[in-house]
Amino acid sequence: MTTTSSNPRTYATGKRKTAIARVWVSPGTGQITVNGRQADEYFERPTSLMVMRQGLELIEVAEEFDVWATVIGGGKSAQAEAMRHGISRALCEINGENRSPLKRAGFLTRDARKKERKKYGQPGARKRFQYSKR
Repeated sequence: MTTTSSNPRTYATGKRKTAIARVWVSPGTGQITVNGRQADEYFERPTSLMVMRQGLELIEVAEEFDVWATVIGGGKSAQAEAMRHGISRALCEINGENRSPLKRAGFLTRDARKKERKKYGQPGARKRFQYSKR
């Protein structure tokens, strides 16, 4: 947690697949900035915007905090989920009472699912080459 006397802001990291979101949350008006752009400009799909804001809307503080984030890796959907994870962790740092509803919703749990690697001797991770009996 990073808090300075002039600008109190909280830092947290969120991850999903190969996407990593570095998130700073500070008191403000509800403005969300991702990689220097407005969130609705960065995430074109409305579902990604909705996923990213879920933590703030669950505890009903969407208009009370400004969020500034840098996101790298993965696709836009995974980046939105990484931001949700980071925002939720930062909200827990700000107020410990937020932890219970966020944990119940599953926003504090790191989703560890990743793409499985391709295995040698076969075309994909699980798929096998076609077998011919005769």
